Amino acid sequence: MGNPFDFFKSPIAISAMLGWIMAQVIKLPTGYLRTKKWDWSLLFNAGGMPSSHSALMSAVSTAIGLTLGWDSPLFIFAVSSTGIVIYDATGVRRQAGFHAERINHILRSIVSEHKIDAANMDELREIIGHSPAEAVVGMLLGITIAIVVWKLMV
Repeated sequence: MGNPFDFFKSPIAISAMLGWIMAQVIKLPTGYLRTKKWDWSLLFNAGGMPSSHSALMSAVSTAIGLTLGWDSPLFIFAVSSTGIVIYDATGVRRQAGFHAERINHILRSIVSEHKIDAANMDELREIIGHSPAEAVVGMLLGITIAIVVWKLMV
């Protein structure tokens, strides 16, 4: 069994952590530019610019490619997994957000017509997926972070 602190010597692990953390932190100023309000919940929420899922997975895939080689079976697996995650974020999760938006609209209409009590209604979270642009920016961020980390550590 290795030393648990060896994790922090791995350019793959550092790239993964920084990819996710940097994307979440960048959501603060991009959210502010969009709404002119600081929303600290963006540090922990899914959705928004850039995609932290795309950043994390692209950072991991790129770091694996740089470390183990572009023909490594682990790199091929990582790229495949990254593709699935990004597809899910821009497809399934984005559509679920659109559905939540419509359901919330319907529920607000029903409440306004006094057919149900507003106290019994919790709105669904509407921003859970990503636009293609948010995913691409996250992907480019992750790739950049992995290259910088690799150059600094190797």
